[in-house]
Amino acid sequence: MSGRTATGRLSAFGSSRIGRNDPLYRDVFELSRCIAESGWDGMTGGHQGVMAAFSEGIHAGGGHVRGITLERFPTPPDNTLSEEIRARDFFTRMQCLIEEAQAWLVLPGGLGTLAELAMSWDLVAIRVLDPRPLLLYGDMWETVIDVLRRQLVLSADRAFSSICYCRTHDEVLRALNPTD
Repeated sequence: MSGRTATGRLSAFGSSRIGRNDPLYRDVFELSRCIAESGWDGMTGGHQGVMAAFSEGIHAGGGHVRGITLERFPTPPDNTLSEEIRARDFFTRMQCLIEEAQAWLVLPGGLGTLAELAMSWDLVAIRVLDPRPLLLYGDMWETVIDVLRRQLVLSADRAFSSICYCRTHDEVLRALNPTD
């Protein structure tokens, strides 16, 4: 990482259940390597599934990876975190991942990922946090958000304008580095 100046820190949210042999794992690794090469550092909440793929890719691209991990789970010895901050509980972990990021990348995931997306999205929508890129990667999120668009009663008029759907690596990189 010598001579590299970080553009910012990107938090990644995603499934811990995706195995190394899943095509999504390789895709997230390649995507995050490109993200690091474009100047971004990474932050993640764990070391399994797409979070491990994200960390490995950021590391391979020369970026710094901060892990906000839970005290209740052991840290695997083969992780690629540059630094680790041990959080006492899920709420402290989520707060760090959301508030300390200059952008968020929401990868395919489950209920935990949905909770992280909802909290990030809401804090920007109600202007508790300054606007920043909220990138929803892959095919699953547009369907989920379309259901929410039809069903939610929102307190913020422009809540949906903060979401950016990205289906390709190039779309993610353009959203993170709009002047490149």
